[in-house]
Amino acid sequence: MMQLKTKNLKFTIKLVLIALLVSPTVFAQNTVNEVITQVNTDSIKSFSKFKVDGVAGVVGDYLILESDIDKFLFDIKSQGQSTVDVTPCQVMGKLLEDKLLAHHAIQDSIIVSDIRVNSEVDQIIDRFSQQLGSDQKVVEYYKKDNMADLRSELFGIRRDILLSERMNERIIETVDVTPDEVKSFYESIPEDELPTFGVELEIAQIVIEPKATEEEKQRIIDRLNGFRADIIDNGSSFATKAVLYTDDGASRGEGGFMSIDRRTPLVKEFRDVVFGLQEGEISEPFETEYGFHIAMLEKIKGDKLEVRHILLIPEIKKAQEEEAKDHINLIRKRIVDGELTFDEAAREFSVEKETKFDGGVLVNPVTLDKRFELNKLDPTLYTKVSNLKDDEVSLVFNDPSRTGKTRYKIMTVKNRLEEHKADYSKDYVKIKDLALKEKQIKEIAKWQEEKIQETYIKVNGNNRDCEYVSNWLKK
Repeated sequence: MMQLKTKNLKFTIKLVLIALLVSPTVFAQNTVNEVITQVNTDSIKSFSKFKVDGVAGVVGDYLILESDIDKFLFDIKSQGQSTVDVTPCQVMGKLLEDKLLAHHAIQDSIIVSDIRVNSEVDQIIDRFSQQLGSDQKVVEYYKKDNMADLRSELFGIRRDILLSERMNERIIETVDVTPDEVKSFYESIPEDELPTFGVELEIAQIVIEPKATEEEKQRIIDRLNGFRADIIDNGSSFATKAVLYTDDGASRGEGGFMSIDRRTPLVKEFRDVVFGLQEGEISEPFETEYGFHIAMLEKIKGDKLEVRHILLIPEIKKAQEEEAKDHINLIRKRIVDGELTFDEAAREFSVEKETKFDGGVLVNPVTLDKRFELNKLDPTLYTKVSNLKDDEVSLVFNDPSRTGKTRYKIMTVKNRLEEHKADYSKDYVKIKDLALKEKQIKEIAKWQEEKIQETYIKVNGNNRDCEYVSNWLKK
């Protein structure tokens, strides 16, 4: 058979393929909903059965079946993607890598939570049910007798994928690059192979939110104090009051219950209050960006706190919204008229603490620098800034907060970098990221080479004719 060469590690980082693997063999990442397209049910019907199973390979305690390779390729096709450039040898190499990672994750006592695995199985089944029309069609698609059998298989597969991800993270967690390594990496790229970066923008914004009247705030505080007194003096149930009255939809069904620790992402004001309570104590009303709360510490379990809270959001009336809109329109006029700069206005008037002291400049949450690639902007944001010239100020618009509160904004483009070849000084952050990825790939390759030698691995049949970069055949 013709020798087929596959660079497994490079294949591994082709995320578009990984994201499309939603079969029982290889499931997609958490963002599967972003890449699933409508499954072609005709192609599913025409694919009557997978290859009769034989063992394609063994890695430690894991078997790779011949049907796993077919399912991998079939799932790519069922999502409308081409498999022209994806060979069975590449798929086999990818499956060998995944099983090696999962096997050693278990050997190293890496644990994944059953709760998380079950949650992801639920999400995957729900998404496929929406695509195919019903849970029963999902069961039929995976050729199972019932949902219980399907869930059991999916649980094991999703658990193994999470284990391999955790093992991968552990291998590269200490890998970093120095400035000298970044420079060497950049200089090693031939000039005609330098990557091209698209249009990038530095964006700033000013945010103004309508404020509730003092009378409305006091009404909310008085109501929370009434709840607190009824619970303390009359023995009323905190949980029942949360179910009946809280404005926090996420915790309402659990009676305001939250299990938290120091790593749980919480706003500072909430964290300061709940971590200062004694068991059984109920806080006074306090304010956060979400509204007003009272909180009760039910129990301390090691480093975790079991708390309940009730959130009430003050009502914002139309008059307050109009007042806020007039205010930001006046700010915009003063900037356009040259009375003050955008930076000055952001520092003086913006209510967004994260950006106001830097003149309203946004930080890209992905790269952690101040540039945003124009073609990767959120569509809503794209429409606001794509046609702005440098220092031009957008019209006022409403960008509701996570809780649905009215939030008026104006935006400006501080700097626009046109499409260009990678430049060491201008694109240092991106070049550093590329250099880091290359170093991480080398670290994984080194780990893989070592573990292959100490792990029982057997590759069977035609799969032995593949020319793997990694020494899976131990020649």
